[in-house]
Amino acid sequence: MELRQIEYFLAVVENQGIGGAASALGVAQPTVSQALRALERELGVQLFHRIGRGMVMSAAGRTMVGPARQIIRDVGAVDDLLTASEDELTGRLDILAFPATAVGPLVDLVAQFRAEYPRVTVRFGELRDETRAASMIEDGHCEFAVAHLPIAGDDLEVIIMGQHEHVLVFPPDADVPDGPIPLGNLPTFPMVFVPRGYSVADEFEEAIRVGGVRPPLAVLSEHREERLPMVVAGIGATLLERSVAESADDPVVIREIEPNVVRPFAIAFDPASLSPVGQAFVELVRAQVG
Repeated sequence: MELRQIEYFLAVVENQGIGGAASALGVAQPTVSQALRALERELGVQLFHRIGRGMVMSAAGRTMVGPARQIIRDVGAVDDLLTASEDELTGRLDILAFPATAVGPLVDLVAQFRAEYPRVTVRFGELRDETRAASMIEDGHCEFAVAHLPIAGDDLEVIIMGQHEHVLVFPPDADVPDGPIPLGNLPTFPMVFVPRGYSVADEFEEAIRVGGVRPPLAVLSEHREERLPMVVAGIGATLLERSVAESADDPVVIREIEPNVVRPFAIAFDPASLSPVGQAFVELVRAQVG
């Protein structure tokens, strides 16, 4: 197994196909295809299912992602040890962030870190299910995960970075009462929800159900980022972080909920397994946010 093959495998994963990987790597598509085929032959498993011109990751491929990223980080750590100057930190910083947390403080920290260590490459990926933040770290998919608390993990350390207030967001022409709206007594307005188990916001939906007034379901979307556009389009209302709701390009109706719900979000990591790059990032985080 060659390091180049692992890099090509991850490039295909991160760029969702051979074409995107080849462009990102600056090589020809056949070069990436041949490297993948050679890796699959060596491992004796199929990492991707080829469907027409598309590719879908196999179960073996999904299992490979975490260890592959860990290998890249380990190689980067070796490079750090061989670097002549302490100011020339090299390697890779792997962060997965829940969409609502991937703005503000986190972006500022990454920008500051890159300015201080320009030879470090940052992979800033999406954590679609924040209830899996701990397992993504433990399985090697990332060094850092940013999500709302609680983040379960016996060996993990968490540093709180801020908090989000959750609000109800209605289409621009919605006729809803002024002031805070009790979760147990929502207007009978169609709602846009995500499947349960994807977020700590599940408890809000549970409070709605327990309250006895169950608004009709308009859309159950696995794409969290599509909820705000659906609200703007008039499909229904939804629960969102205030910062996300206020970022809408088009006007929406925002109402506080009662009781007011504020959730802290934090960055989590395993202090015992940090790479030199990860240690440097933790020092920056502690210096900036505590």
